[in-house]
Amino acid sequence: MAVYSIRDLEKLSGIKAHTIRIWEQRYGVIAPKRTKTNIRYYQDDDLKFLLNVALLNKNGIKISKIARMTRQAVAEKVAAISEINFEYSTQLDALTISMIEMDEQKFDRIVSTNIHQLGFERTMLEVIYPFLDKLGVLWLTGSINPVQENFISYLIRQKIIVAINNEPIPQGSHVKKFIVYLPEGEKQELSLLFMHYILKSRRNQVLYLGQDISLSDLRDACKVHKPDFIFTMISETFSKEPVQRYVDKLSETFPDSQILLSGYQVVAQKVSPSHNVRVLRSLDHTLEFLELLTQPEPRRSGGVAQASMASPQS
Repeated sequence: MAVYSIRDLEKLSGIKAHTIRIWEQRYGVIAPKRTKTNIRYYQDDDLKFLLNVALLNKNGIKISKIARMTRQAVAEKVAAISEINFEYSTQLDALTISMIEMDEQKFDRIVSTNIHQLGFERTMLEVIYPFLDKLGVLWLTGSINPVQENFISYLIRQKIIVAINNEPIPQGSHVKKFIVYLPEGEKQELSLLFMHYILKSRRNQVLYLGQDISLSDLRDACKVHKPDFIFTMISETFSKEPVQRYVDKLSETFPDSQILLSGYQVVAQKVSPSHNVRVLRSLDHTLEFLELLTQPEPRRSGGVAQASMASPQS
């Protein structure tokens, strides 16, 4: 059984430690245990209930009223609010609860309802991505454990794969070809899978290679697929060596493809793009670039294009 400090509860619930103590003393919402040295601590059931209480309180229900409700009534009210309230904070709280409780049914209900209301892409951008940012902070502070993180990451991965499979495979000579992969040592698979979805939903042909791909393996795939674009992310690797060296190697090895680069290390190390390399500095920047690709080909007069897409460098 996990053990939490009051600071852990503060980070997970968004409720200040001082307020949690008042709720304990005045309303008896939860009752902390104490160590032999009189240090208060909380267990899983305390955390789960506090998360539910916090969500109801943020949605306008007074703490005095919540304190009189049974735990079952609180859980039912939380479920009802999560399905009708699509405010940013409510959805983040609801997903956090499903992660802590490791409740697949609750997670599926929250995400499926959002997808129905907002569509898959908006759900990822407005709900799942902010939740993953929060998850990263909680992981760094030790407020969640690897089991909880793996549980929720696996469920998100399943949702993205289903969305990818629901998109038709584009056909035709006009369709642009992409290869997406992660270099050896990179583990940002959820982000790469979402990029796969974004590209496919915009009627591009995508060959997904996954993570831990060497340049040799990438070269073999390009010989067969002959991509117009190669997309990768560099966030964790190359933190102690120049990314530029790897980027230059990519540019030289695949001169007939445009290399699309994203990720923290690419931006932090200020990579200088060569003629066939474009740096995408954010997700918004990536979406803007893809919008350019979907625009109709420029008219040509006398064999010369009247307009052209922006230079691949950025």
